[in-house]
Amino acid sequence: MQSSLPVCPCQINPTTETTDAPLSYQECCQPYHDAFYNDEIDKADGIKAETAERLMRTRYSAFVLIKPDYIVNTTVPAQQGLLDVQAIKSWAMDTDWAGLEIVEHKPKLGKRHAQVEFKAYFNTKDNTNDLAGKIQAHHELSAFVKVTNKTNQDARWYFIDPTVRMNVSQKQPCICGSGEKFKRCCGMYL
Repeated sequence: MQSSLPVCPCQINPTTETTDAPLSYQECCQPYHDAFYNDEIDKADGIKAETAERLMRTRYSAFVLIKPDYIVNTTVPAQQGLLDVQAIKSWAMDTDWAGLEIVEHKPKLGKRHAQVEFKAYFNTKDNTNDLAGKIQAHHELSAFVKVTNKTNQDARWYFIDPTVRMNVSQKQPCICGSGEKFKRCCGMYL
């Protein structure tokens, strides 16, 4: 799955006037995507997002490059089966992505959580909309959780999707498998 993209989608920021040498897709997000799509995600110990910000960047690039399976599989496992892969694919295809700005990365919130505030820029393709052809921004404060696999002690970052409706009470075990009550763990960020 080789690509010759000169600049990784997550490196494009339409709001900045200066550009440090942006990384190519091959140097940035492609190794993460390739490891997943080559079914090496569990074998490639070194190819996993080291931080929530890195995961956010790989997810943004996956939207731009229309890789819905990557989006699903980097969402907290308890939510993965509740996601609509076709809807994710349609949204990614129908959006003219224009760049990403990481506003702030809070790498450590409690024992296992992080937040990334970002703006994903896009142009609307809807010609009936007054904003057609104008850059807009999707501004979000996203929550992430680091989940440790109890079998091999491997830890991975996952996105916690606030749009997924889950029937979890505040006193039930958390969706991330931490063993804590939901309200004291991921529930604080949803």
